Amino acid sequence: MMYDVAIIGCGVIGAAAAFELSKYKLNIAVLEKENDVAMGASRANSAIIHAGYDPEPGTLMARLNVQGCAMAEQLCKDLSVPYEKIGSLVLAFSESELETVKKLYDRGTQNGVPDMRILSKEEVLQMEPEVSHEVMGALYAPSAGIVGPWEYTIAFAEVAVQNGAEMKLRTRVEGIEWADNHYVIHTNHGDVEAKYIVNAAGVNSGKIHEMVAEKTFEIRPNRGEYYVMDKCEAARAKHTLFQCPNENGKGVLVSPTVGGNLIVGPNAEGVSGENDTHNTASGMAFVQKMAAKSVPAINYRNSIRNFAGVRANLNKDEFQIGVAAKQFIDLAGIKSPGLSSAPAIALECVKLLCEEGLALERKENPVTTRQHIHFRKLSPEEKQKVIAENPLYGRVICRCETITEGEIVDAIHSPIPPCSIDGIKRRAGSGLGRCQGGFCGPRVLDILARELKVSPLDILQDKDGSFILMNETKKEV
Repeated sequence: MMYDVAIIGCGVIGAAAAFELSKYKLNIAVLEKENDVAMGASRANSAIIHAGYDPEPGTLMARLNVQGCAMAEQLCKDLSVPYEKIGSLVLAFSESELETVKKLYDRGTQNGVPDMRILSKEEVLQMEPEVSHEVMGALYAPSAGIVGPWEYTIAFAEVAVQNGAEMKLRTRVEGIEWADNHYVIHTNHGDVEAKYIVNAAGVNSGKIHEMVAEKTFEIRPNRGEYYVMDKCEAARAKHTLFQCPNENGKGVLVSPTVGGNLIVGPNAEGVSGENDTHNTASGMAFVQKMAAKSVPAINYRNSIRNFAGVRANLNKDEFQIGVAAKQFIDLAGIKSPGLSSAPAIALECVKLLCEEGLALERKENPVTTRQHIHFRKLSPEEKQKVIAENPLYGRVICRCETITEGEIVDAIHSPIPPCSIDGIKRRAGSGLGRCQGGFCGPRVLDILARELKVSPLDILQDKDGSFILMNETKKEV
């Protein structure tokens, strides 16, 4: 089959591009090397929708950040994705940092960030009593928010599939050739032919680019490590609390999450590649030390999880978005604020493809919304109604997060069915609480095996090869 567009990579950027393109009469293939979507930086990040005062004015990053931030609230409402517009503070602890705050305010004004204010020490402490009394002021940006990053990605991808896009998981791109006015993409599962390619391969986007064009940019993978704190620590911050940015990024933040926890991190360390996602004692100690500058009273004995993500940092402070070769679009080097910019990057992608000659005819009634039941957020009357319609919603599987069997079964039979316990976690929320799946994990495994009609031995924790149960088969003599 000849596809009109092949999208390589299904993190939030590839998923958002698929979401927008699926609104048109196109044959679309999404090639993702992992066994699920949102398996790279899109599931391991700060989960922040940045306001847009940090990027340099006049850059693509600045324009797309502010535009994507403005789009996020309605998109999340339409797609049933957790989102809260809580605002952010950039804290200053010295006279020089106050000057940085003023520069960020001026930069944000040029970028079109709405309703920013510079706060005094007293105003900061009134808004955030747990902040260090060493604070001297802050930049307040009320348009910033927090989001469920993997839910955002999955929602985009699911709607694209409902609109006819073909999701090819476990499909690794090994080479690309140009032949007879289209591309032949060589993968571990055979060739895929497409007239146009969108390169959204994250940390690997440089490698994909170099399959069709000369090297023009360099991806420098950078690891960030985080703490996820129990909900008893959530009151430490009501807004996303940033420190003044430096050459290593936006600094260590302290922020609420849409799940009601507190997230603390990241550090910034160059690594060799996308798989270098382990936590280190030195990295976690650095995060603690730097976070104490902002919120000194955090009790790290209430940490329920550590994780690390790898950013696709470029050798320049800008996104690499543009035409790299004939009918080949780069959406590469999308570091922070990539999550915030994703829906705007998708619109930019559609524009570039159109300029490259892709004929776009909009579908009459494309799917643009998604309904997803979050049982614990329902009113008592709504809970009674859904239980009457489906009794599985009356059985709680994950006690920490009050996730029901109905939600888990819905996730298994969703447009992009998960094959792992973590895949269920990203869709339904089971395993995200204090015990991190210690109670519900075996039950989720049983439900997965039952619904997929496979042996429990075949169920994965996460990536391919991460089997939970194993048996030993005697060798025949």
